[in-house]
Amino acid sequence: MLRTITAAVGAVLLSTLAACGGGDGAAAPGGAAQGDDRITMGFSQVGAESGWRTANTKSIQEAAAAAGVELKFSDAQQKQENQIKAIRSFIQQKVDVIAFSPVVETGWDTVLLEAKRADIPVILTDRAIDSEDTSLYKTFLGSDFVEEGRKAGQWVVDNTQGAVTVVELQGTTGAAPAIDRKTGFEEVIAARPDIKIVATQSGDFTRSGGKQVMEAFLKSTPDIDVVYAHNDDMGLGAIEAIKAAGKKPGTDIKIVTVDAVKDGMTALANGEINFIVECNPLLGEQLMDLAAKVVAGEEVPARVVTEETTFTPEQAKAVLPERQY
Repeated sequence: MLRTITAAVGAVLLSTLAACGGGDGAAAPGGAAQGDDRITMGFSQVGAESGWRTANTKSIQEAAAAAGVELKFSDAQQKQENQIKAIRSFIQQKVDVIAFSPVVETGWDTVLLEAKRADIPVILTDRAIDSEDTSLYKTFLGSDFVEEGRKAGQWVVDNTQGAVTVVELQGTTGAAPAIDRKTGFEEVIAARPDIKIVATQSGDFTRSGGKQVMEAFLKSTPDIDVVYAHNDDMGLGAIEAIKAAGKKPGTDIKIVTVDAVKDGMTALANGEINFIVECNPLLGEQLMDLAAKVVAGEEVPARVVTEETTFTPEQAKAVLPERQY
């Protein structure tokens, strides 16, 4: 009888201890599995192809640390298959929220449906996706790329006269900013039939790509009036090619770019770029705020647009000393 009572009391004590400590029961997603309220975020970055991307990554990492978010970071090296693998890995790890900047617009439905079925909310950052099922993600945080293209086109319309020959350095083929920045630019210059885009090719958002494509443009199209580059890095590569060809960037050939990273702004201040449309990479703080809300089950806007401006050489000189990126 004594042994029976002792065994029963021991069983009760073990049960109580297991309940208090969590025991070896099924793990809850992310921070909940660790018995605290800390959010675990899986983040898949496009890569490190530009100064903009580097600043964007730094912003997200610093904001996560400041907000106490455990960040599981993955660099896709500009390959969609790497991002899909990373997202599936985040699902297996039962993170609380997934955020990613899509390499391209299409091909995401299957993996995002897997996240949805696992009850893990998804936030798109910087770039949107092309999907009819908007329930696959909670919100999209980023720039209005079409509007950026419009601003670039408007500068060309307002600052050129007569027949104008434009060459276009596009971003990564199939990427949202490449598609939208082209769309916005063409929409505005349509008001001036004498402005013609005579060549367009992807420089993959890289400086080396911009230089290589611009070298080819200079050989095939000797009379170029304007270069429209979808980001600063390609514009900076174009400057190298223009100088090597014995021409003066910003004077012999006008250059319009998008981003406003420090190297681009320096070239703008020096007169080698004529106009830059800002695309703000410092999305970290807004992303952490949105992540906390979606994990808590709060309603968030389907679209959160970042505030941005444009810069002339004079404006670049004024803001460069305090530029964060």
